[in-house]
Amino acid sequence: MRLQKCKTTMMKLKEFKFLHYEKKLVLSLAMVSTISIFLFTISLNLGTEDKLNSFQIETNKTGSSATVPRFAYLVSGSKGDLNKLWRTVRALYHPWNYYVLHLDLESPLEERMELASRVENDPVFSTVGNVYVIPKANMVTYRGPTMVSNTLHACAILLRKFKDWDWFINLSASDYPLVTQDDLLYVFRDLKRDLNFLEHTSQLGGKAKRRAMPLMVDPGLYLNTKSDVFWVQPKRALPTAFKLFTGSAWMILSRSFVEYCIWGWDNLPRTLLMYYTNFVSSPEGYFQTVICNAPEFVPTVVNHDMHFISWGGLYSQHPDILTINDTEKMIASGVAFARKFKQDTLVLDRIDDELLHRKNGSFTPGGWCMGYPSCTKVGKPTQVKPGPGAQRLRQLIGKLLQAPKFSQSQCQ
Repeated sequence: MRLQKCKTTMMKLKEFKFLHYEKKLVLSLAMVSTISIFLFTISLNLGTEDKLNSFQIETNKTGSSATVPRFAYLVSGSKGDLNKLWRTVRALYHPWNYYVLHLDLESPLEERMELASRVENDPVFSTVGNVYVIPKANMVTYRGPTMVSNTLHACAILLRKFKDWDWFINLSASDYPLVTQDDLLYVFRDLKRDLNFLEHTSQLGGKAKRRAMPLMVDPGLYLNTKSDVFWVQPKRALPTAFKLFTGSAWMILSRSFVEYCIWGWDNLPRTLLMYYTNFVSSPEGYFQTVICNAPEFVPTVVNHDMHFISWGGLYSQHPDILTINDTEKMIASGVAFARKFKQDTLVLDRIDDELLHRKNGSFTPGGWCMGYPSCTKVGKPTQVKPGPGAQRLRQLIGKLLQAPKFSQSQCQ
């Protein structure tokens, strides 16, 4: 009897051990599966495979939703920019894209409320639902890190609200498109979705002493009124843990890189954000330094900001105001955008008439337009009808992506 009980006990013990082992095995397999799925998802987001085959031509030319990319825009302005921003947004609008609009805290409350009212009451905007006005305005100080903070804020909103865009583009109310959105969608449809367009260089020259070494404080981080940055002592040495880059504050960033900047899974974006908090004109260096110090993203960098900008001098802090005399040079450049424009000038009227075919303050026409007057109703958003601007832009990007120029210009 005792022997039988002993055998029964031993069998139960073995069964318990087996079940325990089986449970551990199942949990281990579940963990491995979860990690594998996570790593696979990350690999898809990063697009690390075959980065050097950058100018990928799609075989499907029908303009279907499977191949037409989506752009996510931030269009920002300050006090007095309401009408400039509104004109730029209507020139940029396409129902397939997403738009975040921001008038900073220096703008009167009435201007910010008027912008929100215009978006809410526009029949196309309200029907499609792809235009979002940031309700709580940020303070944005010229030359300070608050512009970087505002850009990252917009990126976070776009990632949270809209799940299926491919590239992020930041513009100001003083920017204006030189091609239609159909042109832009058509050309970028043929590109790998991990490309990042940032003008950049590691040759800081005098900027190392004027911008990197002085310690600057931006009052916009803690005040509700705008004031210029100020300097504190002592100066700091140049960093050795990472390499500094500088370039244009205007860019076209891939979704995978934007996710990296927001999530910062290896902490580099956060480390550099803290460093650039005290850096003069940080919007012209933060994103360049992040991407060029992240090896997995270096092969995706195209050294161009897709802008036409005329600078008055070597050390000029402000670009020239573009006039109608600059029209031919803008067109010849082949780029997608230009800046800096004053409000409602003749050059903008000429761009509307000759390049965008936009009339009487309406939207820029595209394959999506229906109704009478034109573009008062939305047809098929993925119906893309490119024009001459697409050919100019395609030629420019083709030159930028030619080997060996493409790889030789990355993060040098």
